[in-house]
Amino acid sequence: MAHWLQRGLVVCAALLIGFASAPAITEPIAPAWLEESRETETVPRIVAIGDVHGDHEAFRAIVEAAGLVDAAGAWVGGTATLLQVGDVPNRGPNSLPIIRDLMRLRDEAAAAGGRVIVLIGNHEAMNVLGDIRYVHEDDFAAFRSEESDRVRRRYYRQNQARIERAYRRQQPALSEDQIRRLWLRETPLGGAELIMAWGPEGEIGQWLAGNPAVAKIGDTLFVHAGISADYAGMSVAEINDRVARAIAERDDSNGSILNDPDGPLWYRGYFLRDERGEIALIPPEDVEPEIALVLAAHGVSRIVVGHTPSLGGIRMLLDGRLIGIDTGISVYYGGPRTYLEIVGDTVTPHVVGEEGESP
Repeated sequence: MAHWLQRGLVVCAALLIGFASAPAITEPIAPAWLEESRETETVPRIVAIGDVHGDHEAFRAIVEAAGLVDAAGAWVGGTATLLQVGDVPNRGPNSLPIIRDLMRLRDEAAAAGGRVIVLIGNHEAMNVLGDIRYVHEDDFAAFRSEESDRVRRRYYRQNQARIERAYRRQQPALSEDQIRRLWLRETPLGGAELIMAWGPEGEIGQWLAGNPAVAKIGDTLFVHAGISADYAGMSVAEINDRVARAIAERDDSNGSILNDPDGPLWYRGYFLRDERGEIALIPPEDVEPEIALVLAAHGVSRIVVGHTPSLGGIRMLLDGRLIGIDTGISVYYGGPRTYLEIVGDTVTPHVVGEEGESP
């Protein structure tokens, strides 16, 4: 079964059950906050938010209810850490306002002694690689101008070889003309500008370059999808370096960490099993050995992940050692608005009400 089809099947099953080329770099990319001394520090308060998928209203309601911002959206969280587990864009209509909020809040929090950390999810990687299947029409419109048709055609000419490779992975017999027509049809006006914004030289791409795929804060490991047994032996820095390199190079190969179904951006093995094309829930006890392996390898007590939605709320599994915080927050899914709070050894899931309160 093709890799892209496997992705689609798994995503659909999770919901049904309720749940431009850049030069290669030669030096590792490591965000400044990844200094070893900061990985094990004590953080007064952590607020972790799951996949928000373009729902700016939901994002604002959550961070305000959590006491991190005021009614105007300005940081009032003091020394707290806001951690968002990735999948900010796509599906919903207002990805760009959330991203710009996070950019601004990063600086405001730092000035107050706090932090904003945004992990890289599979949808961030998809946008970087030019896979815009899940971008909402309103997000294209945010980049559209009178020059968009000319920009789109110029972008295709400049990136034709890479675009043709991507299409021929799925349909090898496609001609050059067929690919050009398909790409122009599937890339709305504003799409080329959006792809460039996510590129290494773009506004979003430059922000993304400072974001990790995995964060270790105190006794907790955070990652968008999960750490499979295949990656358990890699350090946080090594995983982040591999993801950063792949993004800088826009590595869309089948072997790229950005596409690996067992990699940190795509793994669903904590919750779902695919046996001969049949998707099924995995009992928590079945994944306990893998979770134990990952926690021991990183010297932490728990792992917090997003990616696989649970519309029933935050999942606290294996006595709190595995926590899933993707609750389908976006209006696209219709799940509850939630956040996870960690203060010392106390871990508390919160649900935000319709008026923004957290009961």
